Amino acid sequence: MTGPHPTIELTGQPLGFAELMEIGAGRILPVASPAGMARVEMARGILEEAIARGVPVYGSTTGVGAMKDVEWSPDELDAFNLGLVRAHHFGTGSPFPCSVVRNAMAIRVNTALTGYVGCSTDLVEAYLDLLAADVIPVVRRTGSIGCADIGLMGQIGAVLTGVGEARFRGERMSAEAAFLAAGLAPLRMAPRDSLASLSVNAVSFAAAAEATRDAATAIRMMLATALMSAGALGASRHPWQAVVHVGTAREALIGSWLCRAADDWDWPVATHIQDPLSLRMIAQVFGAVFESLLTAGHKILAATGRSDDNPVVVEGKVLTSGGSLPLDVTILLEAAAICMAHAARNSFNRCVLLGNGQRRNLPVNLVPEGRIATGFGPVIKLAGEIFSRVLSMSNPVSAQSLVVASGMEDEAAFLPLVIERFGRQVEAVKRLSALEALLSAQAMDILGDKPGGVPKMLYDIVRKHADFYVVDRPLSSEVEAIEEELSSERVVGDLAAQVPIASIDDFFALCPHPRDNSQRLPDALSA
Repeated sequence: MTGPHPTIELTGQPLGFAELMEIGAGRILPVASPAGMARVEMARGILEEAIARGVPVYGSTTGVGAMKDVEWSPDELDAFNLGLVRAHHFGTGSPFPCSVVRNAMAIRVNTALTGYVGCSTDLVEAYLDLLAADVIPVVRRTGSIGCADIGLMGQIGAVLTGVGEARFRGERMSAEAAFLAAGLAPLRMAPRDSLASLSVNAVSFAAAAEATRDAATAIRMMLATALMSAGALGASRHPWQAVVHVGTAREALIGSWLCRAADDWDWPVATHIQDPLSLRMIAQVFGAVFESLLTAGHKILAATGRSDDNPVVVEGKVLTSGGSLPLDVTILLEAAAICMAHAARNSFNRCVLLGNGQRRNLPVNLVPEGRIATGFGPVIKLAGEIFSRVLSMSNPVSAQSLVVASGMEDEAAFLPLVIERFGRQVEAVKRLSALEALLSAQAMDILGDKPGGVPKMLYDIVRKHADFYVVDRPLSSEVEAIEEELSSERVVGDLAAQVPIASIDDFFALCPHPRDNSQRLPDALSA
């Protein structure tokens, strides 16, 4: 970063998705509130008094894990604390994006400002100094069983001491070189600071927040492509009108959106009595998915203002804690992963309906009459493969058994693994939406439909990248280009601005544009 930047004051209260987006992108710099720093100082005083009285403090004057009963002399503490943080720089694999690392550091600072940690103000300031100087540690993804991100946070902590790797103004280099270029000095890890820089789940919470918001954008677009294909298939709007009155609050919200988002497109209805469930139950499927994402999102944000340290400073005492197990966030994300599989199945089923020639006299594989072509049959197989990928990553993993540290550590949530699989689901869902949009556009052109509203916006994007299909041709690059544009922040923002779903768009910060309030859903539905 160069030049002055806007700042955001961290107070120890939970952060929101809009704030995390800005911090993660480096557009605003976190600073610590004076009241929060006063709480840090007060907790530090209590911890230092306990150490002075000879009270063993886990990870400050004792070893950790299986070495918890090893006590260090005052002369050994500097070497122990420096070695502890560097020993936990063991993560491997591809690195997290800088946005996750920035947010992880901000979350670590924010939870320290609650006054329950016992770390020094120097540690808090060291994190903030890295962010202000745009020195972002390289944090490799694999290194946490989901009971404190020791191998992930350890990579940030090691950089604070001048070792490891970092990006300075976007360029990857050694931590030593980054400090030299930024004019920073390594931090001396005081007792408690080393463990406080390791034994929290800040990286996981930052990654979970990013993945959950990304999932919300993907499902928001998939809902739009569902409406697009419903119009092309001549679905009845009656089930959407009905759910507004008899569905759950979230189902009613989605049903109302479906009715409004294409109210200027009077498509021919091809329904006899009732539609297949993949059309009739769009509101139920997406209502459940959004409910799950919102629930997980609220829990993740709550974690950004909660100390998950061990030990903690409470009521004037240093107490051992079990707060480093993020099971609540993990279980809710696993539930969201199951919901993603339901959304993918719903989309795949509509893709099959588009290609099998049973609605509105559409030709099989969407091959125009009189043309010699294989058409979209192979693409529908791709849609099936993508659905299978999403489904395969919905199986919960958090309850599997693991015992380490001589039996001292026998619980784990595997949150980073859950997030990684969830993120892969999200990427697959984006591609499935692109396929559904491509098939829908082909069906519309065969039928001579003139879509309006949200479907018209998506149709135009499809036709920007893929012409009407009359002769067999490679589709790979076209599908990828459609996916890239449909999943972009700009297009999702345009979608949210055109017909908002306030409770979803506002919470996940999906709509950067001023709203046309005439299109806003009723407050009773958006609550």
